[in-house]
Amino acid sequence: MVKPRVVILRVAGTNCDRETEWAMKMAGAIVERVHLNQFLSRKKKLKDYQALIIPGGFSYGDDIAAGKVLANQLIYCLKNELCEFIEKKKPVLGICNGFQVLVKTGLLPGFGSHQQVTLTWNDSGHFECRWVYLKVEASVCPFTDNLPEIIQLPVAHAEGKFLPENKKVMQALEKGRQVVFRYVTPSGEKATYPYNPNGSVEEVAGICSSNGLLLGMMPHPERCTLAQHFPDWLRYSPECPQPFGFLILQNVVKFISQ
Repeated sequence: MVKPRVVILRVAGTNCDRETEWAMKMAGAIVERVHLNQFLSRKKKLKDYQALIIPGGFSYGDDIAAGKVLANQLIYCLKNELCEFIEKKKPVLGICNGFQVLVKTGLLPGFGSHQQVTLTWNDSGHFECRWVYLKVEASVCPFTDNLPEIIQLPVAHAEGKFLPENKKVMQALEKGRQVVFRYVTPSGEKATYPYNPNGSVEEVAGICSSNGLLLGMMPHPERCTLAQHFPDWLRYSPECPQPFGFLILQNVVKFISQ
């Protein structure tokens, strides 16, 4: 099987690109970290890759708002290439800051020409870094195949509160099965703080596009790619479950390969 080519976009402030590269290589992809300037100068071409990942970090220091500067660059400087990439049904994954970028470009959830949802300051008023429990919804996203109903992944953000423009947008997300992950308690019940670490409306932790191929999520799958990444891995008997983040990234690679 020919390994798919995946590009990880980076700019000043990106700091999760190396572990994302390592995780995607583990999942079976050929991975290249590329600075945005290389695309803008046409030294690199987005069309040469089969999947795009916008990783976590603090692009441009999260000036103005988290992900906003990078979102503007993509829309005003790389829009044609990016739209062509998406139209060819190539997967795009935005993790944490990458999720913030995707919603601020308006690419997610993709209901119109303007931004319909945002990710804003946590209700706690401070940076939240913890492992959370997530319910895997029956969404249109193909990258959650074979995941159990409840999984664990880590979060690390200050602006992760999911906030739709209005009830109509939230209803459209539900109807289109575009909600991919929700924060829950360990038993799978509706979550409040700290299980919902940021106060997200309807406990939303991740959404996708109408065709499922653009996925944005606040939790970090690249930080759950080994059994030893689980904070309580020594307590599992006889063995740890498969790392849930690795399964998500592996599903991306499998989808491309098919």
